[in-house]
Amino acid sequence: MKVVYVLWPDKKMSPSTRRSVLLENCGKAILDMDTAYLSMNIDDEFSTVKSPAPKWYKGDAIVATVSVIFDDSDEDCLQRRQHIKNLLNSAGFKVGMYIVDASIYKDYGDNPHFRKRDWADGEKTPSVVMAITLLTRPKKYPHAEWIQRWHGRMSPGSEVIQPRARYVRNVVLSVEDESPHFDGIVEESWPSAGHISNPYKFYLADNTGQLIKNMVKMILLVTHFHQLHKIRTVTMSEYFLKTNDARHAG
Repeated sequence: MKVVYVLWPDKKMSPSTRRSVLLENCGKAILDMDTAYLSMNIDDEFSTVKSPAPKWYKGDAIVATVSVIFDDSDEDCLQRRQHIKNLLNSAGFKVGMYIVDASIYKDYGDNPHFRKRDWADGEKTPSVVMAITLLTRPKKYPHAEWIQRWHGRMSPGSEVIQPRARYVRNVVLSVEDESPHFDGIVEESWPSAGHISNPYKFYLADNTGQLIKNMVKMILLVTHFHQLHKIRTVTMSEYFLKTNDARHAG
């Protein structure tokens, strides 16, 4: 079972302090619980690239996500995942807790945009910008149709025109403890800061004509399954803290 904790600020905290609190304090405590997998995406002092998506929503942007995978046979799973939420709350964050069905569309090394993962657990993912996007299913689409639009068209279509290094789709199965409602959580890794800040790199375009063409394609892909004004994307640094398998769905 994979649980994604989405964090909003609950008290003032510098980016470097946020990284220290999550990695050194919360991360150690979660690892001591003998979880099967742990990764964190953090808006820390190394995350300096502005999100390519505009902030059209009210309220704070998220500042981190914590992904934990529990052994499906763990009888104490419910208690342990609640304990992690309480831990993150006490560390200075508002926390949303989501049970998800995760699938990796592309992992590191699956395409020419980045190498296969060769860095150790605990190290910051090198030269990569992580973008986290929270999705809300438009009410006009039944859930099955929405998944088909996302997985069947958006994922393969965007893969052709964007240089993502890794792409993880988390379909929310259950929103826990009155958390803010979201239907999907996307994790996208990009090879470098320039691949987000430079539109020609972001859209794999060699000239202005191709850039415009790919931008239009992307707008059509996004609006095929989502509403532009509801997109919530934040760039962060990525940390794998415990992985038994580099292709684990985290």
